[in-house]
Amino acid sequence: MSDWQKSGWRAKPRVQMPDYTDQDALHAVEAQLAKYPPLVFAGEARRLKEQLGAASRGEAFLLQGGDCAESFEQFSADAIRDTFKVMLQMAMVLTFGAKVPVVKVGRMAGQFAKPRSAPTETLEGVELPSYRGDIINELAFTEAARIPDPAKMLQAYTQAAATLNLLRAFSTGGYADVHQVHAWTLGFTESQKSERYREMANRISDTLDFMTAAGVDSERSAALHQVNFYTSHEALLLEYEEALTRVDSTSGKWLAGSGHMIWIGDRTRQPDGAHVEYARGVLNPVGLKCGPSMQVDDLKRLMATLNPENEAGKLTLIARFGAGSVGEHLPRLIKAVEEEGAKVLWVCDPMHGNTIKSATGFKTRPFQSVLREVQEFFAIHKAEGTIPGGVHFEMTGQDVTECTGGVRAVTEEDLSSRYHTACDPRLNASQSLELAFLVSEELTALRQESQAKAG
Repeated sequence: MSDWQKSGWRAKPRVQMPDYTDQDALHAVEAQLAKYPPLVFAGEARRLKEQLGAASRGEAFLLQGGDCAESFEQFSADAIRDTFKVMLQMAMVLTFGAKVPVVKVGRMAGQFAKPRSAPTETLEGVELPSYRGDIINELAFTEAARIPDPAKMLQAYTQAAATLNLLRAFSTGGYADVHQVHAWTLGFTESQKSERYREMANRISDTLDFMTAAGVDSERSAALHQVNFYTSHEALLLEYEEALTRVDSTSGKWLAGSGHMIWIGDRTRQPDGAHVEYARGVLNPVGLKCGPSMQVDDLKRLMATLNPENEAGKLTLIARFGAGSVGEHLPRLIKAVEEEGAKVLWVCDPMHGNTIKSATGFKTRPFQSVLREVQEFFAIHKAEGTIPGGVHFEMTGQDVTECTGGVRAVTEEDLSSRYHTACDPRLNASQSLELAFLVSEELTALRQESQAKAG
């Protein structure tokens, strides 16, 4: 990477990024951010890369989840705690099904910028620039609110630092104790509609009871009351990313100090573009969103650019096609990976291809469509003999009504009651945990089949 510079992206074509009108203000913010400590450390990013490498071989499983777009206004300790709590519950259920460690990565502490399908939006005959996330401009539909403001990067940094501080405390301070996490999950399975999940929950209880009887408990084993929890976001606003890029003193390599894992979106993955140029030079694990328009030749070129040394765990391919379309696109991309002998982690994002507009005018995602895409993802990897290594959800620990369906059936009429997202609809706590049980069933079936073949 001797030819790479952290500002090299500036010479490449840029898309989905704001044009700041006050360049002096922008430069002042960039200079300020460049003095701030990195939010994450190189050793953490390297450890995550190792764990993602294990997931690519079927020796672990990735659970990645969190907000569509983090909000300044809705920021609170309770919101962070609730999402963290549900992710721990999901991870426990997935661990039981897969019988391998679950790598926990939040879409948190940096997921402030959003790509948009159009640069402007029109309301009642008034056309204004699109809202691009709180790190760039504001949601309010006024001319002043939609002007990109570089000072918002400083607020994003402060919120990200506070979020990470709390997540680290939760991860090591006893809140993540395995017995407590399971007690929360048992509460979910008490309703009649959750009956199909109760058996698995009871089997987890039996396992924990056996471990305690055998002398393996939280007091003796740190692994039962502490977790590793990582952060990730789409590296969309490159001025922010560059300002937080640091040299790792151990290896001499560059670290994206804004989060443990960064990803490139489906709209910003041009092989010659600014976002790919930035991501190719950092030591962090990198995700690449792969939608229906991903061409085989582009994928091959992107894999060579983003992971030139073919390191396990370096590159995660996040498939997002939409229920009913996975069979049309995923096999050709798997074939391209196999032809190149590329080491990648395959992950399913069943959210972004399943967004619809409800009869009541709200953007929503039907729970059944989300589940169907996950099932298709598993079925195709089984047919191809490759490894389905993880899932990527937009979700929250709060009791929102943004996606329809699930055991506590959210209807289209319910959407207006607690629709809080700043951008795209998220699974609520109940839907997220239900999905974890259903994915766990897929993982159990996969494991049993592979054991039968081996035996």
